[in-house]
Amino acid sequence: MTVLLMTPPMTQLNTPYPATAYLTGFLRSRGYEAVQRDPAIELFLEMMTAPALEVIRQHVEENFEQFEDDELPDVIFNFLAEFDRYHLTVEPVIRFLQGKDPSLAMRINSRRFLPEGPAFDAIAQMEAVSGDVLQAAFGNLGVQDKAKYLATLFINDLSNVITQGVDPYFEVSRYGERLAAANPTFDDLYHTLMDEPSFSSDILEQLVEHYLQETQPSVVALTVPFPGNMLGALRIAQTCKAINPDLPIVMGGGFVNTELRALKDPRVFEFVDFICLDDGERPLITLLEYFEGKREIDELVRTYFLAEDENGQPYVHLNQNTELHDIPQSEVGAPIYDGLPLTEYLSLCEMLNPMHRIWSDGRWNKLTIAHGCYWRKCSFCDVSLDYIDRFDTAGADILVDRIEALIAETGQTGFHFVDEALPPKALFAFAKRLIERNVVISWWGNIRFERTFSPARCQLLADSGCIAVSGGLEVASDRLLKLMKKGVSVERVAQVTKAFSDAGILVHAYLMYGFPTQTEQETVDALEMVRQLMQQGCFQSAYWHRFVATAHSPIGMNPEEFGITLDPRPEVFFAENDVDFTDPTGTDHDMLGEGLRKALYNYMHGIGFDQPMSFWFDQPVTRTTMKKDMISKAISHFILSQEE
Repeated sequence: MTVLLMTPPMTQLNTPYPATAYLTGFLRSRGYEAVQRDPAIELFLEMMTAPALEVIRQHVEENFEQFEDDELPDVIFNFLAEFDRYHLTVEPVIRFLQGKDPSLAMRINSRRFLPEGPAFDAIAQMEAVSGDVLQAAFGNLGVQDKAKYLATLFINDLSNVITQGVDPYFEVSRYGERLAAANPTFDDLYHTLMDEPSFSSDILEQLVEHYLQETQPSVVALTVPFPGNMLGALRIAQTCKAINPDLPIVMGGGFVNTELRALKDPRVFEFVDFICLDDGERPLITLLEYFEGKREIDELVRTYFLAEDENGQPYVHLNQNTELHDIPQSEVGAPIYDGLPLTEYLSLCEMLNPMHRIWSDGRWNKLTIAHGCYWRKCSFCDVSLDYIDRFDTAGADILVDRIEALIAETGQTGFHFVDEALPPKALFAFAKRLIERNVVISWWGNIRFERTFSPARCQLLADSGCIAVSGGLEVASDRLLKLMKKGVSVERVAQVTKAFSDAGILVHAYLMYGFPTQTEQETVDALEMVRQLMQQGCFQSAYWHRFVATAHSPIGMNPEEFGITLDPRPEVFFAENDVDFTDPTGTDHDMLGEGLRKALYNYMHGIGFDQPMSFWFDQPVTRTTMKKDMISKAISHFILSQEE
């Protein structure tokens, strides 16, 4: 039995999404023939060729033939006006971003080789404030990185041409997302799938046909990590069924686990046969055993399929089977990347910020130190779901064994640990084992900014190869941090992040605004906290998220405890996640959000620290009440326990 695993478009361009590598390694360890492909990267690469740009231009000209030049969107006007240069340079730029033609950097840096569309306006905007930003960021010798940044802007322009001029569902990392995200009905997706395929869908179908001919699978398994993958996954399934109606199609992944827990619409099963929830190893292997005749259908674990009621009417059935336990972390095996085009991914530089760029720059081996979250108390998090609630670690030696196996297979020593939050005790043991076994890697991952991370322990992590960490500062308000049960204070976050930075480890902070009962004053104060933290070098990068209540979080399940009222909700037949609510505080978070993002964007470029809070907002805001030296005092009084 051959299982073909695929990641639908679009995820990330610099490295494979890890789900298929995890499952390939697990299935092969259990004796199954598993192969994997990444149509996400291959679709993008097919669209970034000179012949594809000719087809794209034809579509653009047809779609905008009624428009005068001054009516065209800027990115479309520039594409048509500079088409010959785009046609000439697109393939060399792709090779450069794949690391195959580094000598092209000098030509890219001349600013005369690439056509420069609206994406390049960001440079002019920053230069108007702070002079030559490229010189400040890259100096005289950062030739490759500077060229990578300019080439990324070039790719952004072409991607926007496709979205605005050819295929509205195409986005580099959110392919068709609005059709699936928290959509209670399947209607939008279904009608799109029944319509004529779009430009990108045609290419995707050709890729899938090739994969099926090449691998001759007995089963196709699709991972859907994000809402933006759902349209691509169903297009792949639709193509598979058109070629072989009897080929079983299985679907799982993060979006499924989070948003399809109340699935009722039988039309989904016109495209797929089975949908698995939560950790995929046990449901998938049980399903394969069912295909082999070793199990009955009522033994399937956390698996949806189409059944018939006593009147012969189809309905969506979820078979739970709690008798079979999940596979422990120690037994899932090492990920295997065989079958994925590791030399074809693009290293991008999306922002002039050393921490922010690592999400899109470099090809990282993905690995997990522990399943679930060791804290699992945060009120905004989906702590009721398996991927958060069930905590399980593998052990330091097993992890280092897997790392050595991945290095041997891929030749890459960069690792991104994709845990919900790296557990400190296991992390310190792992770092010591790396050092003891003389394993040289560079690694980064997500943590909680808690007191356990003393300066000495941060240095231990740095010595083991840690280059960066990310974690949640969230609301930057002690009252709200307590309400969300985060288990940290702003002062503690300042001290811990400074300890990481002092050890030479880059730090990214996740930020949140619009939390239940958060006032305008608290939001402006939070921005002042962020300003001080970044000015003091506690963290280098951050991102503001607008708070969303979710159905599986404590806030979504017990809103009255947080002072809010949930709005009436439609009956769910397809996806459910975001839950609208009414906050009696009445803060205008929409007005505040743009100012928060504007300020943070400048801070990440080292600009604007001396501006008053009111500078960032279009409307008058409450003056901040935070002391200007609060963070510097917290850092200067930093004393943490060194106890093991």
